[in-house]
Order: sequence, then structure tokens, then C-alpha cells
Amino acid sequence: MSGHSKWATTKHKKAVIDAKRGKMFAKLIKNIEVAARMGGGDPGGNPTLYDAIQKAKKSSVPNDNIDRAVKRGSGAEAGGADYLTIMYEGYGPNGVAMLVECLTDNKNRAAMEVRTAMTRNNGSLADPGSVSYLFNRKGVVIVATAQEARTVTEDDVLEATLEAGAEEVNDLGESFEIISEATDLIAVRSALQEAGLDYDSAEASFVPSMQVELDADGARKVFRLIEALEDLDDVQNVFANFDVSDEVMEQLDA
Repeated sequence: MSGHSKWATTKHKKAVIDAKRGKMFAKLIKNIEVAARMGGGDPGGNPTLYDAIQKAKKSSVPNDNIDRAVKRGSGAEAGGADYLTIMYEGYGPNGVAMLVECLTDNKNRAAMEVRTAMTRNNGSLADPGSVSYLFNRKGVVIVATAQEARTVTEDDVLEATLEAGAEEVNDLGESFEIISEATDLIAVRSALQEAGLDYDSAEASFVPSMQVELDADGARKVFRLIEALEDLDDVQNVFANFDVSDEVMEQLDA
């Protein structure tokens, strides 16, 4: 089991209930708005919007907020911002490679805030292309093991998704992470639905091709940097190529 993914799962759970909830809601809403602008306001004909809405609902974003975001994005209601997607590349402590994905209406502000968060937390920005080659664009679907009518097993997930393009299934403890080519993401998500399996999120992500193993001290520093970046309003996602063993995670939890 990858401590990296396990940490991300634990962190997501905490994020839903802690004081940053408002910030997380804002990011999920922004995702919906951008998806509606790019592909129209009908989730039935816009899979990216469908998945953005699904993720927001799983994180308890109120339906009113979701509906308004769809309307703003699709132009049915005024007030939508013109967001740009920008990817910054950099290095964190211990040489960990990082991709920082921003959705912003102010490119200069985003660049300045990302640079500041990096330099204050033992990181540095790098030239475009110097880090991105260490990552592959993949589809990532998260399925909770505990579902209303049943407990989902790894076999259930494999059986449902292998023919749809699943490349690997990782057991994260309370959920499974299904990785596929980004182009197979919708097929994998649809296969789960057809098999009657609920999923928490389905999105295109950047998965590292090699990972840097961290000790407790390195992990602490990297987590601090990621949290500083995720705290920025313009930052939507941070992808990094570190791995933390279960033993180190236990040390940190203690």
C-alpha cells in the first residue's frame, strides 16, 4: 500500500470536516464552472462536468451551489470568471518533483503566490518541462470499500473494470484507487456504474513514473509545502512523486 495515497485519502477525509471546508468547496465549485464553460451545462453530454458534480456532492457541497456554478459556467447566469489553467513545475524538499495545477483569473497573482509558498517551505520553481516528464497523465477513480448494500472487494473492482481499461488497482485501506489511461477514464467509471459500484471521484490526474522514498523528517517537510500550496485559492491540485511507507506514516500520526 502506498503511504502517499493513504495520506491523500486521510487528508481528504479531514478536509471535509475541518475549517478548510469552505476553501475546498470553492475549489470544487470552480471545477464545475470551468467544466460547464468548456463542454456545456448538460452533465449527460459533458462527462467532465458529470464527474466534477459527483465529486462535489460526495464532499457535501450544497446542491444550490452546484446548480449556480453550472449556470455561471454555461452562461445561463451572469457572474462567471474567465479562469485559466496554468501548470507550475518545481522541486520540494529531498528533491521531490512537483506539478502545481492552478485555475486562476489572475496569472501574475497565481505565479507570485506559488513562488512564495515554494520558497518559504524549502521548495523552488523549475523551468517548464524540467519536471513534467516524470509524470504520466492517467485516469484515477476512487471507490469506497464500504457501500450502502455491500462491502466492495478488490475482485469486485477488477471484475468490473479490467475490460474497460483498468491498468492497476491499489488497496488504500478504506478505498480502492483504479488507474487507467486518461482516455479510458469514462469507460472505467461507466463500467463501475453498470456493476452497481458507487465511486467517490473520477478525474484525469498526473501519476509519477518513479517515486522518492521519504523518511519522517522529509515527509513532514513535503507535507508542509503541499499544505501551503493547497491553501492558495488559485491552486486546484498538487501532484508530487514521493512515497511514504506505512511505518513512517505511523510515526507521523503518533
